[in-house]
Amino acid sequence: MSTPKKSFFTANAPAPIGPYSQAVAHNGILFVSGQIAIDPDTGKMIVGDIEKETERVMLNLKAVLAAAGCTFDNVIKASIFLKNMDDFAIVNRIYGGYLKEDGHYPARETVEVARLPKDANVEISVVAALS
Repeated sequence: MSTPKKSFFTANAPAPIGPYSQAVAHNGILFVSGQIAIDPDTGKMIVGDIEKETERVMLNLKAVLAAAGCTFDNVIKASIFLKNMDDFAIVNRIYGGYLKEDGHYPARETVEVARLPKDANVEISVVAALS
């Protein structure tokens, strides 16, 4: 039997910039919307430094996961969108720093895209199993 979907919101991540939720849970799975490098305290984009952008994206994801009672340990799938595939190694290093090195990494794809919201250089979304 299907359980009703539940939306999650935290002020520790940027408010949605459109008609979507930061995360939605349904049937034991949490779908976290793509996060870009918006600082939730200022509402401003971090631009021009892929390391700082990626770090902010990961902190935003961490905050949304926490709002649903999850951590990166719960993540089973990630999608990474890059404006420039030349940034892959940097983004991969920072992303990997948030994961346990136990060999049980999430499934993932990384794709280069023509443009992202607010002209971000990186956007990451995740799917997690609820605890």
